[in-house]
Amino acid sequence: MQLLPRNHVVLLRDGAAFFPALLTAIASARHSVWLETYIFTQDETGQTVANALQAAAARGVQVNLLLDGFGSGGLSDAFQRSLLEAGVRLLFFRPEIGLWPFQRQRLRRLHRKLALIDGRIGFVGGINIINDKSSPATPPRFDYAVQVTGPVCMDIAKTMSQQWRRTSRIQWKHDWIMPPVRLPRQPETGEQAAALVVRNNGRHRRDIENAYLTAMENAQREIIIANAYFLPGVRFRRALVAAAERGVSVTLLLQGRLDHALLQFACRGYFHQLVKAGVRIVEYRRGLMHAKVAVIDHQWSTVGSSNIDPFSILVAREANLVIRHVGFAKTLRQDLLKEIRESGVEVSVDMLRKRWWGYRVLPWLAYQMVRALMGMAGYGQDAYRE
Repeated sequence: MQLLPRNHVVLLRDGAAFFPALLTAIASARHSVWLETYIFTQDETGQTVANALQAAAARGVQVNLLLDGFGSGGLSDAFQRSLLEAGVRLLFFRPEIGLWPFQRQRLRRLHRKLALIDGRIGFVGGINIINDKSSPATPPRFDYAVQVTGPVCMDIAKTMSQQWRRTSRIQWKHDWIMPPVRLPRQPETGEQAAALVVRNNGRHRRDIENAYLTAMENAQREIIIANAYFLPGVRFRRALVAAAERGVSVTLLLQGRLDHALLQFACRGYFHQLVKAGVRIVEYRRGLMHAKVAVIDHQWSTVGSSNIDPFSILVAREANLVIRHVGFAKTLRQDLLKEIRESGVEVSVDMLRKRWWGYRVLPWLAYQMVRALMGMAGYGQDAYRE
């Protein structure tokens, strides 16, 4: 991981900040729009983004839209046709065409959320193209993204163009295969050092996990991690415990409401071990949480798509931006502390002891099921072996 200097990174909290920024960037596009996402829906938010992409294509902008075949598999034929007829180049990563649910490759999803406009305005984060409020009365899904300009956009362009070429070739869209992107050197627009860190099944299998581990192992003061689906492997748990034992303040902000029950119950099997070691665990209860961010020692931050679970760490294609900057870390840290204070419930040893026996058994059963699923698919034997 090489941190590139002189970027300008803006934190975007929830869809209320992300979608206006993305739509404004698309409206300003002059020659290219690249967009990758796991979930693209046909709700009001999805239709608004689709309209913006179609408008860009109509004025001659090349629009490349890459969606995951499972996460966005529910898009209707009519919706897809409207995009294609408007000139949007639409591809699906690993379309869901098989009937056997336990195929190894079925778990290899495109889970990252990236956008790049004119090669100069990038977006990295965890926010899908979906309305982040299930109803007007509910709070928005707690999530983050960043908007970035500067030299790191060259790495975003390289990553997105490589995936596009590979997917186009596999699906025989040879007229959509473009030569590797060669952008001119990006202007130095700010003072933040940043690096795009990706996870794939090639040379970058462990890059995101290793970025976290390196930062935690070097932490001297504080670790704050907010992650919606948290089921860390042995190395990650040991790094958290070791940090707490050497006096580092370690706080985990995790999903409190059941969303993906299997992963969340499996995660709770580690609560007693971590809390007893001095790790503070806070469950987010105000609404649904989708964040995948961290702040370490008031200067190292990451915002991205990667959960800390076996599917994100070992299988899916993910992308996080790592930022080293005191000012950015301060902004993210303050927002996390506010949510911890106002929307969180801390998990204590007494609370864990008082929970009914079934709640203590369910995490063990869920963890065994996750291990079995990963084993059937051929993943995770080492990372999740005690």
